[in-house]
Amino acid sequence: MFRTIQSPIGKDLSCKSWETEALLRLFLNSLDPRVAENSDELIVYGGRGKAARNRKAMEAIIHELKQLDSDHTLLIQSGKPVATFRTFPFSPRVIASTAMVVPNWANDEYFSMLESKGLTMYGQATAASWSYIGVQGVLQAIFETMSEIASRYYEGTLKGKLVLTSGLGGMGSAQPLSVTMHGGVCIVVEIDEAKIDKRLVNNYCDVKVHTLDEALTLANEAIKAERALAIALHGNAADIYCELIQNGVTPDIVTDQTAVHDLLNGYVPSGLTLEQANFLRGKKPEKYLEMAAETVTAHVEAMCQFQERGSIVFDYGNNIRGQAYKAGYEKAFSFPGFIAEYLRPLYCEGRGPCRWIALSGNPGDIYKIDEAILSTFPSDERICRWIKFVQERIYFYGLPARTCWLDYRERSQIGELINNMVAKGELQAPIAITRDHSEGSTMAAPTRETEGMPDGSDAIADWPILNALTNAVSGATMVSIQHGGGVGIGNSIHSGMTAVADGSLDALKRLKNLLTIDPGLNIIRHADAGYIAANNRARELGLKRPL
Repeated sequence: MFRTIQSPIGKDLSCKSWETEALLRLFLNSLDPRVAENSDELIVYGGRGKAARNRKAMEAIIHELKQLDSDHTLLIQSGKPVATFRTFPFSPRVIASTAMVVPNWANDEYFSMLESKGLTMYGQATAASWSYIGVQGVLQAIFETMSEIASRYYEGTLKGKLVLTSGLGGMGSAQPLSVTMHGGVCIVVEIDEAKIDKRLVNNYCDVKVHTLDEALTLANEAIKAERALAIALHGNAADIYCELIQNGVTPDIVTDQTAVHDLLNGYVPSGLTLEQANFLRGKKPEKYLEMAAETVTAHVEAMCQFQERGSIVFDYGNNIRGQAYKAGYEKAFSFPGFIAEYLRPLYCEGRGPCRWIALSGNPGDIYKIDEAILSTFPSDERICRWIKFVQERIYFYGLPARTCWLDYRERSQIGELINNMVAKGELQAPIAITRDHSEGSTMAAPTRETEGMPDGSDAIADWPILNALTNAVSGATMVSIQHGGGVGIGNSIHSGMTAVADGSLDALKRLKNLLTIDPGLNIIRHADAGYIAANNRARELGLKRPL
């Protein structure tokens, strides 16, 4: 019988300091059944993204964190603790490297062989860095994407517009909610009915249907009434997309968020039920991959046809274009990725995803921080709009958390604000401050974050390594480097960082360092690539660039 995985809450410590206590709580929170996609298998999200390699490693991590002194550092090798060394109090308490493979061998086939031998694990992004907070973690990125589309094409709203997408896993669930937040109608296709039911309970979707006709009837009614509605359609994504093409139905916006970066574990071929897929991938993986490649080709071909008919189509970072291209579909990259098309201007100004997690377990701590932010940044319409939206629509599961895209100055200010609130006793316990990996300086991913860089530096991976190394010497509590992320083995290198606001002057010093490095390097990376806006921003902020 497996232990029930759940983070401690409250003020009492089970570790020797709040630094290690925070990491223990974040680790267990990532694996909490209320948060993780498959807690029994230690899978947090994204097909096979794990927080620990196996149960033995999980128990060892828990044990080591509880014993860790304030001048020691625990090393994690692909989800397994391998050593503890004496370092310095200012050093990270945990350093993790996950799924790293020598480049010549960095393909999914070789990685899967190593994984099957128990030598590594897939860490996704915030899974192996223990900073996953559920769907909210990715919600603002797609919210900002939909906001940009609405502003660019539809006078600021998606009212009366139909959005087609698919996948209701830990990432994909954000899409229907981001559409309804902008007043639109979304049909989201998902083959796992249990995931649909979970999203209905969590209010990410409004209604479940089992046929395309039912979905279209409800969608047309809502569009006519200009009423927001998220419709979860039980079915195979590629099949539904192709059926819509055959029926002459053209949605206004089309994307996809299945875990297609992992064709074997995260994608279901046409013609198979979920149960049949689970059986076949275990018994005949080669046949499964052959069928999946055929299906993803049809899936992307349909998306290209939607684009030709006038739909706004984009890849939402799951490498669906890359998988279809690998399978032989040469037109796969006919439509853009969402970052290059919609979010890169935010990166150029140093804006990116920051998140904070209430270690007390009390939602009141998050709401107090919300109100402090609204008071501190009343003129920042982007922040205020976002905070008000999520207060109304997001329910907390596991440790309460908030995510918010903040710019260069705002991030450092938020760190100081939160640390001061802890110091004054306004919050019940310290706060862990972390982020998504999806940022310009923390991710090298040529089909997502770094696609289409003007100087051709899409595949240059020095930046996330520099980011991680700088964070490690500047006071981070945990630093991680990972391979693969949401786009698959061989397609990205990325870094993670977590720090703890415990109210101390030492924490304040660390936070000022760390929350300046991430957005600052984000601006510098884009200025180096040739973006005029980033160059101007660097000069405005006095960021030193030797060349």
